[in-house]
Amino acid sequence: MALFAKNRKIAGRMVVHFQEDGICVAFMRRLSSGSAVVNRVIFYPHNKSTAMLSLSKLAKDLHGAQYDCSNLLTTGEYQLLSVDAPNVPVEEMKTAMRWRLKDMLDYHIDDATIDVLAVPGDKDAPVRNHSMYAVAARNQLIEQRQAQFDEARIPLSVIDIPEMAQRNLSAMLEPAGRGVALLSFDASGGLLTVTFSGELYLARRIDVTLQQIQQAESEQKDACYDQITLELQRSFDHFDRQYRFITLSKLVLSPLGEVGKGLQTYLAANLYVPIEIMDLSSLFDISNVPDLKRLETQQRYFLALGAALREEEIAL
Repeated sequence: MALFAKNRKIAGRMVVHFQEDGICVAFMRRLSSGSAVVNRVIFYPHNKSTAMLSLSKLAKDLHGAQYDCSNLLTTGEYQLLSVDAPNVPVEEMKTAMRWRLKDMLDYHIDDATIDVLAVPGDKDAPVRNHSMYAVAARNQLIEQRQAQFDEARIPLSVIDIPEMAQRNLSAMLEPAGRGVALLSFDASGGLLTVTFSGELYLARRIDVTLQQIQQAESEQKDACYDQITLELQRSFDHFDRQYRFITLSKLVLSPLGEVGKGLQTYLAANLYVPIEIMDLSSLFDISNVPDLKRLETQQRYFLALGAALREEEIAL
């Protein structure tokens, strides 16, 4: 199993997302019109010792073999590295990238599964140099994940990463000719992405968890808000210097429940871009899953639904 493997369309897409307290499963179907319908979402609680039982149970309950299945890696299971694109033909790109990454990983390059994502440069610039993102995960982890799904009798066709799931959602929010920043939080921390023309241009982790911004103590919450604001300011300054040809239209916050409004107000007072809160019901047909109208439910399934939007095959 390679990262970003080729998709097989069966009865729709099923995404399995392991979280600290359980497994999120989302089912999505694309209509011929291009719109996306969420057929079902379900959560299987577990701890580390019962994760395999939960996976086997969901496979039986949900008839997992009928679907094109994706699995999202979690923080710590992979590395996303920004590097200059090697000046080689496309068919030699992965080989050249392995050579470039051999001193950037904390394990031997032969033990790594690698895929690459192009970051397009300014098409009007005289020099077309550009950067790339390289995704690296240990072979052992990829093999174990494949074995888990094989044992549960779920045909795993794609192993994806949160940055790409978030990119899929961000691309739906872009005004023509302008970029969008999207900021999400979960138990592992914050994730900032910037997209333009459907491409991922920036991905940054922020060391503030969802639980931290949900805390009631105003002094501690303000300290988290300050840290988030500083990280955003630095990231936007870096982005503006590196990608002068992209105008950032807005910053969108992922569904965060009750705390979302407070963070939106704080950021609006300290940043130069408009701040919005995402409502997934405006992006998808959720008539089959009325509970997704709740922002708290949207927060749990945010990345799984983003991963379910995946349609293309990585070409590099």
